[in-house]
Order: sequence, then C-alpha cells, then structure tokens
Amino acid sequence: MTDNRTQAAKRPVQPVLGILTLYLNDNKQLEERPVYQQMTVAAKRLGLDVFVFTPEDVHFQSDRIHALFYDTGSKRWVRRWTAFPTMIFDRCRMQKSKRFELLQKFRARYAGHLFLNRPIRNKWTVYRTLIQDSRFRPHLPQTRLYDTGGDLASMIRKYPLIYLKPAGGTGGRGILRIQRENGGMLFIQGRDRSRRIIAPQRVRSSELPGRLASWNLKANRYLVQQGIQLTLDNGRVHDYRMLVQKNGEGQWEVTGCAGRVGAPRSVTSNLHGGGQAWGMDALLRQWIGSETRIAGIKRRAEQFGKDVAAYLDDSYGALCELALDLAIDKSGQIWLLEVNPKPAREVFARSGEKETYRKAIVRPLEYAMWLYRRRNRSRQGTLHTRSVTDTCTVSQTYRAAGSTGDITKAPELD
Repeated sequence: MTDNRTQAAKRPVQPVLGILTLYLNDNKQLEERPVYQQMTVAAKRLGLDVFVFTPEDVHFQSDRIHALFYDTGSKRWVRRWTAFPTMIFDRCRMQKSKRFELLQKFRARYAGHLFLNRPIRNKWTVYRTLIQDSRFRPHLPQTRLYDTGGDLASMIRKYPLIYLKPAGGTGGRGILRIQRENGGMLFIQGRDRSRRIIAPQRVRSSELPGRLASWNLKANRYLVQQGIQLTLDNGRVHDYRMLVQKNGEGQWEVTGCAGRVGAPRSVTSNLHGGGQAWGMDALLRQWIGSETRIAGIKRRAEQFGKDVAAYLDDSYGALCELALDLAIDKSGQIWLLEVNPKPAREVFARSGEKETYRKAIVRPLEYAMWLYRRRNRSRQGTLHTRSVTDTCTVSQTYRAAGSTGDITKAPELD
C-alpha cells in the first residue's frame, strides 16, 4: 500500500493568491466581499487558491495570517490561520486611519514578496509622471497642486470651469466645481467629504477665499484642475470608466469601457454617489451622434488606455489593472481625468455587460497564474535541467482548466 505521505508529496503544490484589503471600520467590515467571493469561485477553476486578509490579520512575529477563506461548499466565509500566500493582490484604498498606517508597515516589511501590483501613490504623482510623455500631454487637463489662493485665481481666469479635488481622494468625496459666469460671479457646486451634495451658491470672485477657508485646501493637498464641459441636455454630468487589465499572457488589454451619468445636481458621475451606468455606445450616440465619429473615438480611446497603462507599468512597476476615468468633449477629444489603481467592476454589470464583468473578475486571476508560471520557469531554469517539461505540464493543466463560469451578478455596494 502506497504511503499517504508519499502520495501527498507527489501532488503538485497549488499556488495561493492572497487578496490584501483594509477593513472599513472597527467592526471589520469589508467593502468588496461579494467580489472576493466571485474571485474565489473563479480561481478554483484555474487551479488557484484564494484567501482574503488585512494587515490587522497578520502575526508579524511568526509571519502567519488569520485569513478569511470562502468555502464554496457551505457558501460561507471561515477564518483560519495560514502561511503567507504565493502572491499578493493589493486592493487597499487610501484611508485616513491607523489601519492605513499598519498597511504601510506591512508593505515595507514584505516588499520583497511577489505582488501582482504596487502602489502608484496619488493623483498628483500620476499627473506629473504622465505629463513627461508628449503622447499624453494633449489629453491631460491642466492641473496644479494648490499652494496659495493665487493658484486658484489664475486657473479661474484661464478656464471658465475648474474642479477642486483632493490628491488622495476616492469615490467622489470632497470635490468642488467652480464655473465662471458673467458679471464676475462664480457658481460653486460640489460634494463634501462624506459624499453629500452641498447646496450650490453664487459668490463674487473676491468672496471665494473666505467661502473655501474651511476646506483647508493646502493642508488637505487639493488639486486645481481644468474642467471639461460634460453636461448632458438633462443637466447631468457624464464620463467613461475604462478598465485596462493584464491578461493571462501578461499583456495589457482593455477589458471594457462603460459610461457613467451623475445623479441630479451632482458634480461627479460616481456610482457610489447615485450615478447610473450606461453602455458606452448608447451614451456616445447621445453626446456625439455620428456613428463614424464614435467608431474613431472608441478606437483612439482603446489605444490610449493601453499606452497609459504600459507607461505607468514601466514607471512604477508591477501593475495589474487600472481604471481610467475619461472625458470626451463635443469635438471628440479624449481627456484623462484621473487614474484609479484599485478599480471597482460593478459599472459593467450595471450597464448590462455581463461578459465584460466576468472578464473583469477573471483577468487578474489569469494574470496571477501567468506570473506564477513565469517565476517557476525562471527558478527551474536556474536549478534544474528538466524545467521545460515541468513548466509545460503546469501550462497545459491551466489551459485545460479554462476560465469560463457564470460570474455575472453585480456585487452590492456596502
């Protein structure tokens, strides 16, 4: 009778992906739990194990993790101690909390671990990186880091519309829209830091500094950005969310691009703030009209998205996916409003693009498998002469597993 331990030793070691995130509060609430559940199910079809953890779950002395595992049989989340994963997928978004401080400690301590993606800091850093390349300059609204009231005054004189947004903000929080009107008046709209719509007001230019004093623009590292006119006939603003991801061959691809229309009186189009998801074609028909022009815009936007992703990948290293928030003006010019390195995916499910949503879930997992195989090839090539045979076996097993599945249900927003 064959020794069970011998059989276990012969079984190939299955790669493990740890999804790193942050709790939203002290009650250990996770923002994207339904997405992680779907990723776990999809990963099993690829021969990849997945668990979810935060820096708070790590025992730094023993390098062990009290992680969350989704049990596909019982359809319940269970917590257990485990070793460090083969790879880490960093889904942590900016927070002003001790949890984020612990995240920085984690990233520094385990910087040598295999990550699918690395932080790219904030909007201002990304802008300064992209502006260095002549390909992107025509697509970047002029942006300044607020230092004095003179920065704001000069931008208002130069442009009829400007936006004020925090360099490290997410989800449409703390954003102001200031439009210059006749007679020296300024029309101010926006959302506070809790994403609530603030009451619009008209002020004289001379009154603006006083009205904005409580926002502490310098201390909170605000950006002053040239505004693009994006108001539809119904008075709502709109833009486009493009998701660019690395595929199972390590190449950048545009997974999808969907339109977003803001809620009434909102200066942003974010779904969290009451925005609606639209198919890109339907929204462009309403905005641009001409099918010929629309085809050209979509073609240019796709190439632009891949170029931006590849450039930031070269600049920061080890990126996996990016969401580009794009504006398209009436002339068809494409503008990059901002880059989100930790994108949500529900816009595609909400716009009825189920296959795009499925790909958005699966592609990071396929990329993780590619990264795992590539690392194994490199190690085996150094240590063993039979590495080619071993790698082909893993590759064939992965292809046989496939990546199909019914991953079409949009997660609920917490």
